[in-house]
Amino acid sequence: MVPVPEADAATELTELGAVGSAFDTDDADRLAAYYSYPADLTRCYVRANMLASLDGAATDDGTSGGLAGPGDRAVFHRMRQEADVIVVGASTVRIENYSGAQMSATARQARQARGQAEVPPIAVVTHHADLEHDAKLFTRSEVPPLIITCRETVDDATHRFGDAAEVIDASGAQPDRVDLARTLQILADRGLRRVLTEGGPSLLGLFIESDLLDELCVTIAPILVAGNARRIAGGTGEAHTRMRRTHLLTDPQGFLYSRYVRAD
Repeated sequence: MVPVPEADAATELTELGAVGSAFDTDDADRLAAYYSYPADLTRCYVRANMLASLDGAATDDGTSGGLAGPGDRAVFHRMRQEADVIVVGASTVRIENYSGAQMSATARQARQARGQAEVPPIAVVTHHADLEHDAKLFTRSEVPPLIITCRETVDDATHRFGDAAEVIDASGAQPDRVDLARTLQILADRGLRRVLTEGGPSLLGLFIESDLLDELCVTIAPILVAGNARRIAGGTGEAHTRMRRTHLLTDPQGFLYSRYVRAD
């Protein structure tokens, strides 16, 4: 006789239906309540914002823009408005043709009231600083980007970018690699503690592997992609970090907006 294991204890399931109170994305105060950072931070708090298809793809036809919708763009801009600094990988800057953050007059006033700069800088994590001078990152930005690189690259990058960017050595024990813990310490020392990272998958994977991610916001698009698109986090290492859900929103198009924070 083959023994059959007993069923696990019952788990309570909750149906998420149209029972919550609806609000428009232009209700800034209501949206901000879902995406504000913890108060009185003494260290960097790292939030990641990513977009995925129903079948787990991080891109559609090579970029994340093919997965986006109006609600996702509103949430994207809300998170940027809350952040002190936006951290991205060099590959994402190239693929998505990143520009500097754009802030409305209302957003600038709100940021000033919170003691923040009017526009958060883009901080690019890159081992080689192989970015083009005519990229929007430099040509369409009110605030010079921060180029977070390593000891072996910093002098060359400083010479190449000049006043168009601030180049920072954030290497640790390895002179040819950026150390993320060192990066966060540098940002914290500058008062840039509300960190928003928008990936890509390699950078998010490094934050997870290094146990430096505090929060993950994932928009799930009602789209199937298939193919060989990457998922939202990748890399060579693995981690096991328990998270807890703080909210789950939806919209008439069927997008899901989830927010998870560390369970410990």
